[in-house]
Amino acid sequence: MKEESRSWHEQEFATIELGDQRLNARAIKLLGQLSAQPQAFINQACEDWAASKAAYRFFDNEQVQAQQMLSPHYQRTGERMQGQQVVLAIQDTTELSYRTHGQTAGLGPIGNNHERQRGLLLHTTLATTTDGLPLGLLSQQIWARADEPRQQEYEHKAMLLTDKESEKWLGALRQTVARAPATVQVVTVCDRESDVYEFLLLAEQQSAAYVIRAGQDRRLMVAGQKLWQQLQQEAIAGHLSVEVAEKKKEPARTASVSVRHAEVEVRPPQRLQSLRPAVWKSVRLWAVYVREEQPPAAVTPLEWMLLTNVAVVDLAAAVQRIEWYVLRWLIELYFKILKSGCRVEQCLLARRERLQRYLALMGVIAWRLFWLTYVNRQNGQGSCESVLAEAEWQALYCTVKKTTVLPAQPPTVSEVIRWIGQLGGFLGRKHDGEPGITVIWRGWQRLHDIVSTWRLLNPSQTYG
Repeated sequence: MKEESRSWHEQEFATIELGDQRLNARAIKLLGQLSAQPQAFINQACEDWAASKAAYRFFDNEQVQAQQMLSPHYQRTGERMQGQQVVLAIQDTTELSYRTHGQTAGLGPIGNNHERQRGLLLHTTLATTTDGLPLGLLSQQIWARADEPRQQEYEHKAMLLTDKESEKWLGALRQTVARAPATVQVVTVCDRESDVYEFLLLAEQQSAAYVIRAGQDRRLMVAGQKLWQQLQQEAIAGHLSVEVAEKKKEPARTASVSVRHAEVEVRPPQRLQSLRPAVWKSVRLWAVYVREEQPPAAVTPLEWMLLTNVAVVDLAAAVQRIEWYVLRWLIELYFKILKSGCRVEQCLLARRERLQRYLALMGVIAWRLFWLTYVNRQNGQGSCESVLAEAEWQALYCTVKKTTVLPAQPPTVSEVIRWIGQLGGFLGRKHDGEPGITVIWRGWQRLHDIVSTWRLLNPSQTYG
């Protein structure tokens, strides 16, 4: 079967290998069923008892490993990265709460109140272009915390990183390096939690580029000097306007910030010097200090200290690193799609292992919905056949245009994405901009129902 005639889920999982052809076929079918109705429960998406029973058996099968299911998607992500000069690999963690599912086994404490919330932790690396187009996942880790007494701060600091959750940043960095094409510059982007010295050292050893936000005022090799002190002494290189997202009770706004930058040499922390003084060494990197000098009243001033091993020799380079870091919020949107669009926290599979397999599939589906939202912003004038199967765009066209006559040429990507948005409630007024995430996932589910009817009337058409 030609690539263009196959549905997206058949293309995405074409190389899946679970050790049994029946399991491979079931995984591909489930990816299609769940993506067609991302907000539905498993039995609703599968539509009948036989298909639902097969799905539950699949998620209960110990032979099926989550990483095996994700392997073909990682490959496809690498293929989509080809041809890009720079790709951002955005890492972050989210909590999945199953506290109302009292019978689910294998969960662990999450949140601030360990007695009341039970769930899983999900750490993901999302690959995107520098224009914000999500290309796919490069890593996914899912685990439950052990039910152990909370440690004192001094006990936690004394632990090796391999015994801490912070190891997730290093593991994801290794996987990113292993899975990314060698011809593409891949820049890992993380928030403050990733600011652990072992991450900086590993990136240097792996020749892996990064931009992370500093979470601590590190000591420098210059005697008595620390990071913030050093950057505050640097002259202002320029000013920049930064869009600040809405948070808590503060509205979204545009902040005017100053930009300073300098090359620094970071001293290894004392805990590592005392453990293995012959191994741990200093790391040279560039710091970019972003600060809102005159913030409006009653708002939290914007202040970022960014660390990077991609050279910052002038203001233009500093601004580019800031622009890369600003795109970190894309992974927050991805998590929103996973939780609200795909409703993964409502899944009742009763055991952690089943949930892990389910989350692997839904992680790919969440990426697909995210990609649909943004693809028209990069390739809006291309043929919609790169986005939808033939039956999908034809059913969509006839529904929106209220006609039975198909056009001589397939519509553009931009047109079909806006039409999907319309199915989800997008009005398309002059000042509405492009369809957002919420209307896309609503519209996608409605399109599935429309195409199901279309296929009955046109059984020879393909479906994705």
